[in-house]
Amino acid sequence: MANRQQLDLLTFGVLIVIVAILLLTFAPSGQWDRMISLTITLLGAWIMASAGIRARNPSKYERGAYSTFVMGLLLLAVGGAWLVNIVTNGNLIFSIFLLLIVIGLLAIVTALPTMRKKQQ
Repeated sequence: MANRQQLDLLTFGVLIVIVAILLLTFAPSGQWDRMISLTITLLGAWIMASAGIRARNPSKYERGAYSTFVMGLLLLAVGGAWLVNIVTNGNLIFSIFLLLIVIGLLAIVTALPTMRKKQQ
């Protein structure tokens, strides 16, 4: 239990550092939309990294490392799609491509372990 509280506190600290750096970078120019999308993207990357920490020290009644990784990947994809939409001046096609590629990769990665078990 203490390990989870430490990881939650570490994640909160990383979020505060991300927001502080992005505020320093984007607040003077007033690009709030880029700041929010980058915050979501970088937090998703951190959650994916924290999945590796969870995989090393799993707890019985906690979310698994795979589930944490998928949640981080989806945050990364949503934030990245939003940022791509901002950079391309509202051209949604690139954002949709990014989201579809991530969803397709998630489906493939999720299906692989069950296919291996059936073959054995």
